Amino acid sequence: MQDALIRLTDYWAGRGCLVAQPMNTEVGAGTLNPSTALRVLGPEPWRVAYAEPSVRPDDSRYGDNPNRLQTHTQFQVILKPEPGDAQDLYLGSLAALGIDLRAHDVRFVEDDWASPALGAWGLGWEVWLDGLEITQFTYFQQSGGLTLDPVSVEITYGMERIVMALQGVSHFKDIAYAPGISYGEAFGQAEYEMSRYYLDDADIATNRELFEAYAAEARRMLDARLPVPAHSYVLKCSHAFNVLDARGAIGTTERARAFARMRGLAHEVAALWVERRAELGHPLGDATTRTADAGRPVLPDLRTAGAFALEIGVEELPPGEVARTAEHVAGRLRDELEEAGLYTDASSLDTCATPRRIIVVARDLEPREPDTEQVVKGPRLAAAYDDSGQPRRALLGFARGQGIEVADVQRVTVSGGEYAGFVRKVVGRPAAEVLAAQLPDIVAGLRAGKNMRWNAPGLSFARPIRWLLALLDGEEIPFTVAGMTAGRSTRVHRTAASPLVEVPDAPSLVPVLREHGIEPVPSRRRARVVEDAGALARRRGGTIDFAGEDGLVEEIVDLVEEPVSILGSFDEKYLDLPEEILTTVMRKHQRYLPVRASTGRLLPHFVTVANGECDHDAVRAGNEAVLRARYEDASFFYRQDLGSTPEQIKEGLGRLTFTERLGSMADRSSRIAAIAADLAGRLDLGGEERAALLRAAGLAKFDLASSMVIELSSLAGTMAREYARRAGEDGAVAQALYEMELPRSAGGALPGSATGAVLAVADRLDLLAGLFAVGSAPTGSSDPFGLRRAALALTAILRDVPRLAPITVGDALAAAARHQPVDVPADALAEAGRFVARRLEQNLLDEGHPVNIVRAVLPHADAPAHAAQAATDLAGLLRSSRFEQLTTALQRVLRIVPHGTPAGYDASLFTEAAERDLDEAFTR
Repeated sequence: MQDALIRLTDYWAGRGCLVAQPMNTEVGAGTLNPSTALRVLGPEPWRVAYAEPSVRPDDSRYGDNPNRLQTHTQFQVILKPEPGDAQDLYLGSLAALGIDLRAHDVRFVEDDWASPALGAWGLGWEVWLDGLEITQFTYFQQSGGLTLDPVSVEITYGMERIVMALQGVSHFKDIAYAPGISYGEAFGQAEYEMSRYYLDDADIATNRELFEAYAAEARRMLDARLPVPAHSYVLKCSHAFNVLDARGAIGTTERARAFARMRGLAHEVAALWVERRAELGHPLGDATTRTADAGRPVLPDLRTAGAFALEIGVEELPPGEVARTAEHVAGRLRDELEEAGLYTDASSLDTCATPRRIIVVARDLEPREPDTEQVVKGPRLAAAYDDSGQPRRALLGFARGQGIEVADVQRVTVSGGEYAGFVRKVVGRPAAEVLAAQLPDIVAGLRAGKNMRWNAPGLSFARPIRWLLALLDGEEIPFTVAGMTAGRSTRVHRTAASPLVEVPDAPSLVPVLREHGIEPVPSRRRARVVEDAGALARRRGGTIDFAGEDGLVEEIVDLVEEPVSILGSFDEKYLDLPEEILTTVMRKHQRYLPVRASTGRLLPHFVTVANGECDHDAVRAGNEAVLRARYEDASFFYRQDLGSTPEQIKEGLGRLTFTERLGSMADRSSRIAAIAADLAGRLDLGGEERAALLRAAGLAKFDLASSMVIELSSLAGTMAREYARRAGEDGAVAQALYEMELPRSAGGALPGSATGAVLAVADRLDLLAGLFAVGSAPTGSSDPFGLRRAALALTAILRDVPRLAPITVGDALAAAARHQPVDVPADALAEAGRFVARRLEQNLLDEGHPVNIVRAVLPHADAPAHAAQAATDLAGLLRSSRFEQLTTALQRVLRIVPHGTPAGYDASLFTEAAERDLDEAFTR
C-alpha cells in the first residue's frame, strides 16, 4: 500500500501539485484539511496532493468488518482552477497505480456531495473500478457558505479499497502494506483499541468538556482574527462531537444545536480566511475565471444545405438528465429552424444521446432563409409633404437615414395609419449564418435539475460541457461558447488509441461513433442489454424480469455508451439473507440485474453491464468481489439486528433527529401512534384489527434505528416486517409495519390491510401537519422531506382503500395537529390542506380527466375518493345529450339571475308536475 501512496504522490507532484502533509488533528476526511477546506476559497490558484488518515468513530468495528475502519486512508488532490481535463489526469493516475484501463471497467457514476455542517457542496461522481467505488470526484461549488470562483476539482481516493482490489484480498488486514508487513500487523491493534475507545470506553463527561473547550477556543481565535488556529479548533470540536455520537450520548436537541454551532464557526473561519488572504494581497495570484473574446467566426457559404449535425460533448451526465436534455436541445433547434424557414415539411430531425454526448441530426434543410419584405415606416403622411407636395425636412431626414432616394418613398399603411415609407426586400440569411447565430444560445441555455459551474464563464449545467461539433453537410459551423469553438472533432472512448476523431460530414456522425464502439441511440443500447443479459441468464437456467426491472434497465442504458453484459455469481450461502436485501444491494448500489429461476426464486447469479469492451474475466472477478463484500456487510448488519428485539432497536430512534423543533424519530413514532389511534376511532375496525393496529403503532418506524436500514434506507418497512416476524410478532402486525411505508412512489402498491392503511395515513399526516407548522413546506424544486410524495400517498390511500372513506383530509390534518409539539396555526393547516388538494388535482389531470372536470370536483378534495368518483361520473354525464341540455339551461339561468343572488327557490310558484317531482326528490 505504501508503494501505491508513493506512486500517487509522484504522479501528482509531476503535474504541478504541491505535496502537503496530513492534518495534525483528527479529521473525518481529507476535505477538512486546511489544504482543501481553506485553500479552495478565494481567487488564488492552488494544486495540492496529500495522504490523509481519516478518522470516523462511528465506523468503528473492532477490526472485525473486512471493509470498515475507524481510521482509513484517503489520498486527496485539489486542482484549482479546474483544468478542463481533470478526468483524463485522474485516469492517468490509475494507470500509474498499475491499473490496465483497457482491461477494467472504469466508470464515472453520478454522486453529488454536500456537507451542511461546512456549508459546502459540489457535483460529480463516484468512480467505479469493476463495480467498486474507489474515488470521489467532485467539482466544488461552495465551501463555508461561500460560492467558489474559480471552481476547484477535488479527487479523493479510498486507498484501502483500491489496494484490496489490486492485491485481490477480501479483508483490509490482509493488505500487504510494506514488504513483509501486512496492514493488520501494522495497524490492527490500533484499529481494535480505538474502536474500543470510541464505542465503549470514551468518557462522555470528558468529551463534553472538550467539545465546549474547543468551541470556546475556536471562538477566541476568530475574535483574534486568526483563521488557521480557529479552523484547527473547529476540527477538534467536530471530533469530540463524533466521539460522543459514537458513544450514543448525543440527543436530538443537542445534535441540532451542536451542528448549528459548528456550522456557524466554520462559516466564520471561511469568511475570515478570505479576508486575510485579500489583506495579504493574494500572494499566489488571481485565477478567477474571465470571459474570453470569441471573435467573429468565418462561415461557409453553401449553395445547398442538406444535413446538419450538432453534438454537445459533456462529462458523464446523471442518467436522469440524458433523455431530458436531448429532447430539450432537439426542441430548441427545431423551433429555431422552423422560425427561420429552414425546416419544412420535407425535413426530418433525429436525436440521440449517451452519458457523454447529446446529438441532433437534421436532414433536408433549406439552404437559406426565404427572402421577405419589410415595411419601413417613416413620418406620418401629413407631416411628410407640404401643401405643394414637396418633401418636408422630416421626410428628407428619413430618406437620408435609410439610404434611399425621396422618389423611392411611397404611401404605407401601418395599424390603420398612413405614413410615408417604403418596402425593403430582406434577403434571407444562409443556413450557416442562422445556425451560427442561434446555436450559442441553445448551448448556453442548457439547464438541469441540479446545475454546476466550471471553468467556463456563462455556462451552468449538470456537468461540464467539453466539446462541440457542428457540421452543415461537410462544412464546420465554428460558433463559440465560453471559449469553446465548434468543429468537426468528436471524442470516443477515453481508452481508445486515438480518443479524438474527425467526422467528415453531418450524416456520418452516428456511423463514425459506431465504428469506434459507441452506440448513440438509447433504444439500440436497450435492445442490446435485453438480448445479451437475457442470453447470459439462460446459460445458468435462469431469466431476468425485464418488465419488473424496467427502471433499472433504463438507468443502465444511460450509464454506458457501449453496453457489454457480463455474468457474475455469488456464494449460495447469501441466499439465506432476505431476498429484499440481496436485490436492493444489486439494484441500488451496483446496478446489477438479478437472475431468477422460472418460479421467480432468486438464483446466485447477476448480470453487470460494463461500458465498452474489457477483460470479461477481470471485470467479472472485480464485480463478484464487490458484491461479496457488500453481502458480508449486509450479513454483519442483519446478524447484529437479530440480536435485539424490535423494542430494543426502537430505543435507537431517540438518537435519530427528525427536525430540531419536531424532535427525534422516537417523538415522531409516538405521534404516529397517537394519530393512528385517533383515526381508528372513526373507523369500523374489528377487535383483532384494533389489537394489531395498537401493537404495530407501538413499534412504528422502529427499523429506522436498525443497522440494516441505516445502511440501506430503502429497506425501511421491509426490515420492520422481517424483524417483527423473527421476533414472533403476529403476522398482521408485521404486515402493517411493512405497509405503513406504502406507496413508495406514485402509482406504487397500496396497503392491503386496514391497519397498514391507517398507519400509512397517520405517517403522512404527521409529516404534513408538523412540517407546515414549522415553515418547512416545499419551495420550488426543493422538497427535502418529501412532502409532495407524502401528499400523493395520502390521497392515493384515501381514494383507493374503501374502509378509510370516513376519514377526510381536513379533519385528519386537524387531528394530527393536536399531537404536534409546536403550535399549528390555522393558516398553516389550511395551506397543508390546499397542498394536498393540489396533489389530487394533478393526479386527476395525469389520469386524463379534462381540466374543466377536475376544477368542478376540486371542492370535494377533502374526500379524495368522492372527488375521484365524481370526476368519473361527470365525465360520463358530459357524453350525454340530456346532460348537455341541462347545463345549457342552467347557464341561461345563471346569466339571467343577478350576481350575488342567494341560492334558493319558491316551491309555491311551481305549476308543472315535473317541477314538483324534482322538488320532492331534492328535499326527500
